[in-house]
Amino acid sequence: MDNITIQGQDFPPGSSGMVRINAGRLPSGNRISIFTYIFRSKNPGPTALILGGMHGDEINGVEIVSRTISDNFFGNLSSGSVIVIPLLNIFGFINYSRDVPDGKDVNRSFPGNMNGSLASRVARMITKKILPLIDFGIDFHTGAKDHWNYPQIRYSPKFLPSKELALKCKYDLLVEKSVLSKSFRKIAKDYKKPIIIFEGGEALRLDPFVIDKGLKIIKNLLSSYSMISNVPIQAQKCKIYQKTVWQRAPDSGICSYHRISGEYVKKGELLALIHDPFAQREIKMLATRDAFILGHNNASVVNSGDGMFHLAYEEEIIQYA
Repeated sequence: MDNITIQGQDFPPGSSGMVRINAGRLPSGNRISIFTYIFRSKNPGPTALILGGMHGDEINGVEIVSRTISDNFFGNLSSGSVIVIPLLNIFGFINYSRDVPDGKDVNRSFPGNMNGSLASRVARMITKKILPLIDFGIDFHTGAKDHWNYPQIRYSPKFLPSKELALKCKYDLLVEKSVLSKSFRKIAKDYKKPIIIFEGGEALRLDPFVIDKGLKIIKNLLSSYSMISNVPIQAQKCKIYQKTVWQRAPDSGICSYHRISGEYVKKGELLALIHDPFAQREIKMLATRDAFILGHNNASVVNSGDGMFHLAYEEEIIQYA
């Protein structure tokens, strides 16, 4: 087993520690560092990346990854190594924003450029310093503002190692999602390294249900690689949804929701009622198909065309061994 070297610091087998990767400065002159933790067993095995906070306002993901450090998840690894980054986009986090201050999305800036935008520089640090070291990873995300996602794992249907990695989590809800141009998953796929995404909850709101699901998924995944022995109860089967669609608000107004994420709906069932503030009209929003609700809008006042319900369909059921 070779040493893992990050930012000039060597971590031999059996060691652990933390490295601060310089990410730049605030306008005040204060340095910003990406806290990167390394945990290594003395026994050979794969190297996993556990990543949170790609988007600064997705704090459920940050909390999940941070909890693995505070709860000493990796203090006694049976084999392999784990690299943990609880918060990548510190600039977005301190501004309660998805993006960095110039408005650019780190997850649309890979592989990045150290002479480019701030988002591009953060992306480049991960591409150059972390990606070459790992064998696989899980990237923790949260729904957008006013959008709550039921906890789910997303993988690329056109990259078999990605699906295999998702199935190793022994979780009951998987969703096929193609990789997006300039995303972390896309550059990792180019490196032939599978990255899956955990999605759960809503931006800027901690959710104990979502956090618990995320922590169990990490344990299941590492257990599947015999890297840890402490394993929670695993699902007996999973549903894989191959297609998704957003059902959008047919009109503007005040919205009352009748169905939420995590529920199944039949075509024609009432999803929500939208009415104007003057009691002059009311619009029924009905399901356009039989589907599972992956995510829903939480806003009380909506505009015509707003994404309201993220519907998943065409399911495949897989029994776990």
